[in-house]
Amino acid sequence: MNPIVSAVTDRIIARSREGRTRYLDLLTREREQWIGRPMLGCANLAHAYAGTEEDRPAMKAGQAMNIGIVTAYNDMLSAHAVYYRYPEQMKVWAREIGATAQVAGGVPAMCDGVTQGYAGMELSLFSRDTIALSTAIALSHGTFEGALLLGICDKIVPGLLMGALRFGHLPMLLVPGGPMPSGLSNKAKATVRERYASGQADREELLDSEIAAYHTQGTCTFFGTANTNQMMMEVMGLHVPGAAFVNPGTKLRQALTRATVHRVAELGWRGSDYRPIGHCVDERSIVNAAVGLLATGGSTNHLLHLPAIARAAGIVIDWEDMDRLSSAVPLIARVYPNGAADVNGFEAAGGMAFVIRELLASGHLHGDILTAGSGTLADAASKPMLEGDTLAWRDPGPSGDDTILRTPADPFSPDGGMRILAGNIGRACIKVSAVERDRWIVEAPAAVFADQAEVLAAFQRGELDRDVIVVVRFQGPRANGMPELHKLTPPLGVLQNKGYCVALVTDGRMSGASGKVPAAIHVSPEALPGADGTGGAIGLIRDGDIIRVDAVAGTLDALVDADEWAARLPASAPAAADGFGRELFGLFRAQADEAERGASAIFAGAAL
Repeated sequence: MNPIVSAVTDRIIARSREGRTRYLDLLTREREQWIGRPMLGCANLAHAYAGTEEDRPAMKAGQAMNIGIVTAYNDMLSAHAVYYRYPEQMKVWAREIGATAQVAGGVPAMCDGVTQGYAGMELSLFSRDTIALSTAIALSHGTFEGALLLGICDKIVPGLLMGALRFGHLPMLLVPGGPMPSGLSNKAKATVRERYASGQADREELLDSEIAAYHTQGTCTFFGTANTNQMMMEVMGLHVPGAAFVNPGTKLRQALTRATVHRVAELGWRGSDYRPIGHCVDERSIVNAAVGLLATGGSTNHLLHLPAIARAAGIVIDWEDMDRLSSAVPLIARVYPNGAADVNGFEAAGGMAFVIRELLASGHLHGDILTAGSGTLADAASKPMLEGDTLAWRDPGPSGDDTILRTPADPFSPDGGMRILAGNIGRACIKVSAVERDRWIVEAPAAVFADQAEVLAAFQRGELDRDVIVVVRFQGPRANGMPELHKLTPPLGVLQNKGYCVALVTDGRMSGASGKVPAAIHVSPEALPGADGTGGAIGLIRDGDIIRVDAVAGTLDALVDADEWAARLPASAPAAADGFGRELFGLFRAQADEAERGASAIFAGAAL
């Protein structure tokens, strides 16, 4: 193993020992005392079987594994519309091996692409916690010996995992649906967005451009949070190998989904290969997820999601761990917004099979994790294909395009695509894999705002046509649910294109689609005061303060006299917004952790 990866893993194991021991004890008790079908009363079982027809005799006999399907299907998300027929197909494939399957429940699945920049985005992060709770409800009936989790996009995979891990004695697999075929290139789409932001394109041209990019069923093709989710499930061994980036509606996609149903049935506790998800997700697999994130230049949202997933399994990972890993993990993939290619180009160049093979060979991935989707993680270093009607896996060979994929010996960058910044403003993260090196340090006067609408208005008035660091505060989880501020990317990109030195500093999120503008995000502590009445130092910044964002030194500072800084009073928080259901999430906001702990409310009061 790479010595830094090994040392970080040991650090996480040591820090997590007490919580992980409690968690594994829980799994042992749950398996031994599980309120499963043999223990349920006849009336309880009758209720569970009443909606079944063909499978009822097998269920009544109680010998076959019953697989719970937790689905995030809806046809408003292109990525999740593909799941429409999955449950009925899965029932057929379960019968092929003597098992049964039922839809245990559905979970909400909102689209950040639809809500981006509007009030609904303030529900986005907490939809992850809602999904976790919904997953727990789906699995609470005690009638399943395993589960399949159908979800892809931003908060959905983390939420499914957070809920599923509290039933960690059950074997489970994630079931992806695949990316849509390539449409208008992401670079061309971004160009039209910037032209629209600067008044050079009208709304009709912009809409036509967006529809040409997001044109059919499947995951969006840029390497944002949704596709980063799929990458992480591969390096954690929670997919049938190679399932992440095969297009929907293909014979190969169907063969992989069928193999997933068959595989989860092999993992039941009556068999000889019991692999519960709570044992598969351990400290080493969490490190693998972090390494994959850094090696591929994935979404910054996972600096929130990965700590939350880990906590659900009794594990503590922090941003210091991520920063240390980033110093040792080479960037070996360039996928938009970190390069020109989309995920279909990435898959064609070798995809996850290439990434896993190379990172195993270089000692950056733990190859000894307990995988659910295959025998070992080394099996995931092979690419799936159909040979006739038979599903097979083969070595991916060399990179099919070295502008997209390279080996760790010849990386795009010797270290990962993220940095942790710390200074008198607080701690933050910055994604540098898409930022030109000469923009890793920005020092400029602050322009301070309380929401992104104010920024857009100032941009339209021409007030930001200068060297500027845009500070957007009161965007943290406690303030308003920590919305993504991706709508700021085009105008800030326009300013940068004009030659100005520009950066963003915020206690909000910037999403996996953040690109060429340096953005110090997830500033922690956030501006809104916590239970102790203290707010983060981002609340002290005033218009005109000189701010330095330095991704080389890893610092984030207001260059203000220390005595003056200490004497300042924090800015007053804006009134909490209501409408659009936001008032229903007041409990989540009040109980939310800091960003570094996962920005979650559902662990409040739990011994996790």
